[in-house]
Amino acid sequence: MSSHCGPVATAAEIGDLRLALVGSPNSGKTTLFNALTGLRSKTGNYPGVTVARYEGSLRVADRDVIVEDLPGTYSLEPISPDELVVADVLDPDVDAIQTPDALLVTLDATSLRRSLPLLAQVLQRGLPVCVVLTFRDELIRRGGWIDVASLQRALGVPVIPVAAGSRTELADLRTGLVDPAGWPRPMILPPTESEQVRSWTDSVLRSSHYRVPDVDHRTRRIDAVLLHPVWGTLIFLATMFCFFQVIFTVAAPLQDGVQAIFDWLGSLVAQYVGNSWLSGLLGQALIGGVGSVVVFLPQIALLFLLISLLEGTGYLSRAAFLMDRLMAKVGLEGRAFVALLSSLACAIPGIMATRSLPSAKDRFATMMGAPLMTCSARLPVYVLLIGLLVDRDVRFGPFGAQGVVMFALYLGGALSAMGTAFVFKRIGSRRGPVMPFYMEMPSYRLPRLRTVGLSVWDACKGFLRKVGRIILVVTVILWLLLNLPVQSIASMKAAGVNTNDEAAVSAYVLDHSYAADLGHAVEPVFAPLGFDWRINIGVLASLSARETFVATLGQVAAATDPEDPSTALKKMTITDGPDQGKPLFTPPTVAALLVFFLYALQCMSTIGVMRRETGSWKWPAIAFGYMFVLAWGMAFLTHTVVGALT
Repeated sequence: MSSHCGPVATAAEIGDLRLALVGSPNSGKTTLFNALTGLRSKTGNYPGVTVARYEGSLRVADRDVIVEDLPGTYSLEPISPDELVVADVLDPDVDAIQTPDALLVTLDATSLRRSLPLLAQVLQRGLPVCVVLTFRDELIRRGGWIDVASLQRALGVPVIPVAAGSRTELADLRTGLVDPAGWPRPMILPPTESEQVRSWTDSVLRSSHYRVPDVDHRTRRIDAVLLHPVWGTLIFLATMFCFFQVIFTVAAPLQDGVQAIFDWLGSLVAQYVGNSWLSGLLGQALIGGVGSVVVFLPQIALLFLLISLLEGTGYLSRAAFLMDRLMAKVGLEGRAFVALLSSLACAIPGIMATRSLPSAKDRFATMMGAPLMTCSARLPVYVLLIGLLVDRDVRFGPFGAQGVVMFALYLGGALSAMGTAFVFKRIGSRRGPVMPFYMEMPSYRLPRLRTVGLSVWDACKGFLRKVGRIILVVTVILWLLLNLPVQSIASMKAAGVNTNDEAAVSAYVLDHSYAADLGHAVEPVFAPLGFDWRINIGVLASLSARETFVATLGQVAAATDPEDPSTALKKMTITDGPDQGKPLFTPPTVAALLVFFLYALQCMSTIGVMRRETGSWKWPAIAFGYMFVLAWGMAFLTHTVVGALT
């Protein structure tokens, strides 16, 4: 069905209604989307473009309503891919994207003068429009005023105020969604010339008796400190430092509890499953391998909880403003920092966030640096290795040493990402002009519990989905590689193995497995870093997903000592060569592993998204190549230096 069909006929023919949410960043658009759709939302891409689309659904008066949350924009005259998508969605002449039947436009009541020019452009498109007036409660709290009925008459379209958390006003909005064809429309459309738009805006504000809100003195006093070039930067670093202390101190007992559950499940398998192969598959591959990754779920939940709280209070916008000064020194802008900050969750949304950058060269430079930001996939690897390197009880003054090491890794990743962007920005041609950076600074607010909860839930759900779809498959394959070919009793006895000793049998099978052959094959590459063939297996497996490294080591340890894999991991020794019998996980080797995972691009999903964003395999190949060389070189340097110091 063509998108050229009239909006009313389209909705009637398919029996449902398609609405699109339009608004500037920080206007409450996404909060409204979450309130309307709840958990009934999905993500995808627009046909022919890589910009993400977010759709949800709700039921109103026995009618299905599909709501689409468009990217935030300040204008329908696009300067970035995100803004271009908004313009295309509202243009019925673009066949590749379905035109919505009606629009919900969010206007921030505290900054109405800045919001109305966007509304004027939207009204020019001729679609049914309903204005959702957000933050009216804050407008009144700060001494401002607006007459909603007068505003509706001045605009000629419905205006519904919706305050965060107000179920009554949200119910009024839901009721108004039933029949967009019956929404009033302006008798005369707003002008198109910029000077005339300003006059139209002034006229609308006068007609609605709009009183500009007072400056939020509380926000101004806080910003005087948090946006200070010196004190603000120090507070930002201190906030991030405490951030990682909390991840370790709070999550540790929760992690122990999850580990205890999987240990109990493993003991049940060992006790009641008589077949050794089935017992090994269930206990080592499924429960042991997957459980060794799921045990880090508390850290993942805490990470996203803290990020969501910082974003909900309005602090992350301040962090982007602070970092704009630093980004300018590497030839980028604050929007690039927002993309890099998104990579703390995962490099994929970070790379996708580069669409907001107007300059193509800035997009490529930021894209090359984004995978160096410490994503949540690295978190299980870091927690495991830091636990091998530093005891939980070791402290630096009042701070736990493990949290200090974690902070250093995150800081190193951020500095490396900006340094890489600096280099790529200057490759090929002269530095172009830096585009002006514009970002709304929302007033400080208490974060909404529902929004925070949804953010944490989505993160945990995505983590568990990866465990189920990728890590589960990889761990089963690894278990087969670790246990094949089948070793006969005769061959083990001939090798002098006590076949009554389960640990000795497991060690012999492991040493003669296909996985061991694979690990030995790449040993010349990684031996200078202190990695043996068992670590090499984990490094190769982590190409599918970084967390798989943890599952691999868990399976290797379980194969070495099925009764106590955690202790077996710490007590692993080198099995051959001149250092045979010495501990495997020495400080130089663990430090080299940490640095290797800091820099290596061990994520096929990221490579795939980079291919999709750039339109070729050239840049993903460059990214994988330079990051592997950087990872190997920095890991070798770390192994050498730490070895000399210890």
